[in-house]
Amino acid sequence: MKIILSTLNSRYTHSAIGLRYLYANMQELQENTEILEFSINDALQSVAEKLLETNPNIIGLGVYIWNAAQIHELIHILKKVSPRTIIILGGPEVTYEPFRVNYDLADYIIQGEGDLAFYNLCKDILHSRESERIIRMSIPDLQAIALPYRYYSDHDIANRYIYVEISRGCPFACEFCLSSMDEKVRAFDLDEVLREFETLWERGARNFKFVDRTFNLNMKAANRILDFFLEKEPPYFAHFEVIPDHFPASLREKIRRFPEGALQLEIGIQTLNLEIANNISRQLKLDKIKENITFLENETTAHIHLDLIVGLPGESLESFGANLDELIRLSSCEIQIGILKKLSGTHINRHDIEHGMVYSDIPPYDILKNKQLSFKDIQIMKRFARFWDLTYNSGNFKKSLPLLWKGESVFENFYAFSLWIYARTDSTYKISLPRLGELIFTYLTQVKNIAEQETARLMLDDMLKLKGRAIPPYLKPYAKDFKTKAKLGTSGFNKRQL
Repeated sequence: MKIILSTLNSRYTHSAIGLRYLYANMQELQENTEILEFSINDALQSVAEKLLETNPNIIGLGVYIWNAAQIHELIHILKKVSPRTIIILGGPEVTYEPFRVNYDLADYIIQGEGDLAFYNLCKDILHSRESERIIRMSIPDLQAIALPYRYYSDHDIANRYIYVEISRGCPFACEFCLSSMDEKVRAFDLDEVLREFETLWERGARNFKFVDRTFNLNMKAANRILDFFLEKEPPYFAHFEVIPDHFPASLREKIRRFPEGALQLEIGIQTLNLEIANNISRQLKLDKIKENITFLENETTAHIHLDLIVGLPGESLESFGANLDELIRLSSCEIQIGILKKLSGTHINRHDIEHGMVYSDIPPYDILKNKQLSFKDIQIMKRFARFWDLTYNSGNFKKSLPLLWKGESVFENFYAFSLWIYARTDSTYKISLPRLGELIFTYLTQVKNIAEQETARLMLDDMLKLKGRAIPPYLKPYAKDFKTKAKLGTSGFNKRQL
């Protein structure tokens, strides 16, 4: 029996830890099992060709929100070309019903954590034993699961992020999140996990992304993991998703010690409005959250990634804007603006009638409108989020972009800017960096009426902070005023760039 484990990752640099868990637990079937990974940018007929190249009996596919539609099309191709090949689906998108993508052509669906279930199903198929088409798994004992880390290849280690975890589950009940469905946090044997991490390190792994939902919930485990990295010689990169209100002294002391570029912390804020947070069963300790963000901003070199959501039930644009303004006041870190999604299985649907929540049934199932936000409002905020990524989160305009608001509301001023820039581009994609810079310069000088010299000075600093970058044409008339500074070595660029 030949078995292929596969999925479509959202990017080439990503790797699928789930496939490696399945592979690690295939026991005697492992020698006949192979992992083949692709990305959503690959041509699906080419993917199907490669999957069928060795005439597999079974193909297991991981289904996620970013690949749900493509997996549907891929199954269609596979079944047309090789109808006898058995297709088994697993992953978040098929774990909870209703399915909003049609997977009728799949032979089996494993719902829940399939680390052990996939092997058992393959054995049943091998021995011609009958099995239900949809298999709902109980939560497995993590101590009974073989760890996946030795099955990252040397190519993975050299070219991709290595996804790891020390626990599963989440104790919180946020209604928009699938993690809230698993109320208990379960931990792997930390000694065994650390031995596996050490092996990965010795093989050259330096990019570790932890998928734990609440990394800093257990202080003993979190401190041991941080110690693992602090004892290593940089450079390396470690990414953690952390709870915003739980940074005790022991954790702070260790975070302070990480060198610049080594540590990234993702913090799900989502909203700072206590009424809205209560609406979605989200716990907020505002004083602690603000204190911890201030600590991370002022006392560490960690890269901070904060999340806000547009479209939460009951939240107006004014409330969202107040959230953004407050986060900007507290920190200069990256702020990811997301659009609310209605994931199957979550309890966010209980607000549908009261708040008039209307969602798309096409992945990623994002909100289209509600009583507070019209369809037009949502569309504007999607573009707002995209332009925010291009300008603020990119870090390309750190000095010049704050001229947009200059002590006023960040949200109101960037909102106006996003309307203006979209009116001129009719697009949020394929805007080159020089073109984007020119649009910002035009808006600042002609709409905000900020002095050209002041704007040019800051934009030159922004645009030329990377050595070798040429001065864009729209700034060249202003560069002459800075030649003297360049000769004296007091500017952010050199004579060659001028």
